[in-house]
Amino acid sequence: MDSKKVGLTIFDIDETLFHTKAKVQVFKEDKIVRILDNQEYNSYRLKQGEVFNYGQFKSAKIFKETSTPIAKVIKRAKRIIHFATRKGSKVIIVTARQDMDDKKLFKEAFKAQGIDIGRVYVERAGNIGKETASENKVIIFKKYLDTGRYARIRLFDDDKNNLKAFLSLKKEYSNVNFTGYQVYKSGNIKKL
Repeated sequence: MDSKKVGLTIFDIDETLFHTKAKVQVFKEDKIVRILDNQEYNSYRLKQGEVFNYGQFKSAKIFKETSTPIAKVIKRAKRIIHFATRKGSKVIIVTARQDMDDKKLFKEAFKAQGIDIGRVYVERAGNIGKETASENKVIIFKKYLDTGRYARIRLFDDDKNNLKAFLSLKKEYSNVNFTGYQVYKSGNIKKL
């Protein structure tokens, strides 16, 4: 098999595969000054003296018990995982989350939706530590692109900033075909 012909498909988790109830708290001087949902967090810039608390986003129990699957995207992901991995292509999940507190419980949420999570690696961009989720995710995208294995790469994400950052890599990796798909709350998907 010509390894240069394989593709890489990337899915986000929050508001792409699952609607998420977890919140990020913003603290200043040991007091909560703001509570952000996933979409607010994606674009929030910390003000001087503020820090994020990701406790709810690290909780596998909160994820498993409160997140609801986005059926249209889950169905597409299952189909892509099945066919892509059979043909030598790769499917990964790149989330803005950090490490979860219970990996097994976290994986159970995917298995409950019929996603063969054993064939998909989960990259946790929240562990990188840049200022925005987009910056963290770009580092992961580049890690895979730098291998030179992929002729095609596509990203499914709800956040337009992540998609713009992803598509901006086209210039640097001009020999790779990039496709971005924006996922809407309804589960509808739009190719960018």
